[in-house]
Amino acid sequence: MKRVGFIGWRGMVGSVLMERMTEENDFGQMESFFFTTSQSGEPAPKVKNAFDKLLPAMDLKELSKMDILVSCQGGDYTSEIFPQLRGQGWTGVWIDAASTLRMKDDSVIVLDPVNRTFIQDSMARGVRNFVGGNCTVSLLLIALHGLFKENLVEWVSSMTYQAASGAGAKNMIELLDQMKSVGTTFAAHPAASALELEKKMTTLMSSSEFPKANFGHPLALNVLPWIDSEMPSGQSKEEWKAQVEANKILQTKSIIPIDGTCVRVGALRCHSQGLTIKLKKSAHLSTVEEIVANANPWVKLVANNKAETLKELTPGAVSGKLSVPIGRLRPMTLGDTYFNAFTLGDQLLWGAAEPLRCVLLQVLS
Repeated sequence: MKRVGFIGWRGMVGSVLMERMTEENDFGQMESFFFTTSQSGEPAPKVKNAFDKLLPAMDLKELSKMDILVSCQGGDYTSEIFPQLRGQGWTGVWIDAASTLRMKDDSVIVLDPVNRTFIQDSMARGVRNFVGGNCTVSLLLIALHGLFKENLVEWVSSMTYQAASGAGAKNMIELLDQMKSVGTTFAAHPAASALELEKKMTTLMSSSEFPKANFGHPLALNVLPWIDSEMPSGQSKEEWKAQVEANKILQTKSIIPIDGTCVRVGALRCHSQGLTIKLKKSAHLSTVEEIVANANPWVKLVANNKAETLKELTPGAVSGKLSVPIGRLRPMTLGDTYFNAFTLGDQLLWGAAEPLRCVLLQVLS
């Protein structure tokens, strides 16, 4: 039985991964060891075949005893520990949620079922570094898997509406704090008109008392059309990731352009994307629907009508679910090769934890 070490298992992605592995009884397939940066020696989670004490996450000797390491600790940890481990000759499998290693030549971005065969082939070739992809990229590829698989996509413009969960637990709490502040101000002026309330809210959002230490700006009652750092192209890094990561996952022979604007919105969990899809040839709507709906077990086609869209195609409807709905699918007036769509999914499941879980099970099998 292989020895698997988990680092960062208490964070948001790590917690969801642990929850999924417990639900599916995965821990019975391995010996589990839990690492910590601050509580070494304290009791470990009580899962099957687990070592009973927490181990120090910075201890290279202990880490190197593992056959597999699964890190949800973040990019700084990977940047510090991973090269040291490899440098001292550790030959185990590294599975990582952070972006640090994604574009390295010796790493595979994992997204089962989209690139399951490539993952298996890579394992057979001796690849030992497997990394989860950007959340919106992974959700986009699951939704449009069928069209990519049939080589029908010429380009995609993806306009994202990304929830606070993508920025981390502190940011989610800050959004709730902002909403609480808004609610308190509203409750204090029950007789105010809509315009009076709008002025009070605008004043509140720009005040030093409004909680915005993490986002740096108000997100409640607002949108933030920039995520991550600036790139020389004028893109944000989040926008840059779409094309480079998607094409690496798909192993395309020629680049499929994917670009758009990434926006942070006041949803708590689950990322949404409005898509303009340019196909290589004209296709009937029913054909596109069939290709999209049957691509993998997780994509879910939602009929393009008001009732089903508002019932099934919202963050509130998708939170905590493995399905990746896609709807608003229709031909566009731009031409007979252009299609509109709207898709979304749980950023913490198929957008983060589930691809790590799937590749771990593949390594163990």
